[in-house]
Amino acid sequence: MDQVGPGLMPAGGTQTRAVPAAFLSPGRRAWQRFRRNRLGFYSLVLFSILVVLSLFAEVLSNDRPLLVRYQGEWYFPIVRDYPETTFGGDFYTPTDYLDPFVRAKLKEDHNWVLYPPNHYGARTLNYFASQPNPAAPSGENFFGTDDRGRDLLAQLIYGFRVSVLFGLALTIVGVLVGVLTGAVQGYFGGKTDLAFQRFIEIWGSMPELYLLIIFSAVFAPSVALLLILLSLFGWMGLSDYVRAEFLRNRQMDYVRAAKALGVGNNRIMWRHILPNSMTPVVTFLPFRMSAAILALTSLDFLGLGVPPGTPSLGELLSQGKANLDAWWISISTFAVLVITLLLLTFMGDALRDALDPRKAEK
Repeated sequence: MDQVGPGLMPAGGTQTRAVPAAFLSPGRRAWQRFRRNRLGFYSLVLFSILVVLSLFAEVLSNDRPLLVRYQGEWYFPIVRDYPETTFGGDFYTPTDYLDPFVRAKLKEDHNWVLYPPNHYGARTLNYFASQPNPAAPSGENFFGTDDRGRDLLAQLIYGFRVSVLFGLALTIVGVLVGVLTGAVQGYFGGKTDLAFQRFIEIWGSMPELYLLIIFSAVFAPSVALLLILLSLFGWMGLSDYVRAEFLRNRQMDYVRAAKALGVGNNRIMWRHILPNSMTPVVTFLPFRMSAAILALTSLDFLGLGVPPGTPSLGELLSQGKANLDAWWISISTFAVLVITLLLLTFMGDALRDALDPRKAEK
């Protein structure tokens, strides 16, 4: 009978054993260390769930039904406008599905309606509210309304999506520009590095807030313009870290060997040095996204951010400051903002520990 060593199974067995950490790739070892940090890992899971749900905000919170069966016909109001006459009204204007008359028509025999969980959209004004605005939380508006009569829960859902997508876009642009400038400085060094450093010192001394005020007065406010203006200054912090990594790695033996073999500078920079210099880039991603969300919220609070009417956490905070008796506006907005930033901070801490070379053997 064949002898089976400890931890092994005969051919055909189904038992598996964990692969020792020494045989894993650096990326998988870092992922295992990240997963062992429960706070950071579950923060990533929760944040991902919230982001995915916000991407389907129109399904979760909308003043239009998702699906309607009226007098034997099927309708999809969420993707198409229907005149009020379609549902027994008198006007050819788009249907107001919050109108009690329209709701009564849709509830008649043999009709069927599927509403979103929250019956209000980002810009929906509740003209049929039973309380003056801003209205306190009730069964009609779960989180209350703001001073314009808009449902606060819908504002928070759509405002969270705008903040996260804007923060993600600003982070991506900042990373691309920061990595490019830092790589050029660190790899070539000398006069190139010196010229870039002097430019960064001059550019970093520019009064960013004053420039935003000037441009907001000259141009019509838009998300694209705000993204461009903040991207002009958001790359400098990361550029310093990438520059330091390239200055260190360009002295390594594998870089000297590649140069001796005649490998071009572009290939050495992007195929050899950059993968070994990504630790600070990846580590700072959650923190940079937190800073981008805070920047957008602050500018919206000051009235220099997204165009009027766009769902915004900063604009809700400004409303809360102007309506101190409407406590539900400030508390709910502050809670969403704090939870978002805490999740990103926990993720950043866990990612930093997972990529720490001093913990690579743990």
